[in-house]
Amino acid sequence: MILASHVTFSAYGFWLPNDPRGSGSGFVGSKQLLRFGDATKVNTTRSVAHVAHDSGRRRAAKLAMDYPPVRFSGRQALEIARGFADASVEGQYIIYACCILPEHVHLVVAHHARDVEKIAGHLKSAATRRLAGAGLHPFGVGATQSPWARGCWKVFLNESKDVRRAIAYVENNPLKEGKRRQKWSFVTLFSEGDAV
Repeated sequence: MILASHVTFSAYGFWLPNDPRGSGSGFVGSKQLLRFGDATKVNTTRSVAHVAHDSGRRRAAKLAMDYPPVRFSGRQALEIARGFADASVEGQYIIYACCILPEHVHLVVAHHARDVEKIAGHLKSAATRRLAGAGLHPFGVGATQSPWARGCWKVFLNESKDVRRAIAYVENNPLKEGKRRQKWSFVTLFSEGDAV
């Protein structure tokens, strides 16, 4: 039985479909990016971020994109969090952990009747509305391009120990980038009673 999901999604340009370390994408939809190679789909649930690769080639591919890669500021992260809070109320999602980093987001979301991909889309949409409403959309006022990459990466969590491990991973993730732990008002404490 699925108790929760560890969900990760990234800002536009953070992880490309043909990243030399691998990706979750099955195709490259951009002609500009295709010249850097086909999609590098991997089917692992483990991070491949640490895998050695040609970082120069990856940087060159990012320069060929239609828009510059998005890197959220602290002010933008606060608006993203407000959007996540809006969506969690609208969708009645229970979020056990969340970290919003400059180029990607990690969440642990309780199992829900709605597919986790739709939940991720709802969270991104609400966050984008908040960014635009505050005049902080990364591509400028009136921009229609999403600041988010398509899709999400997910791992289903079937046991309480898996949920606790994922929560710890998400809570500690900002420390890897030299940032403080994050506390958000929309995050709910996970307890054994939730694992029914």
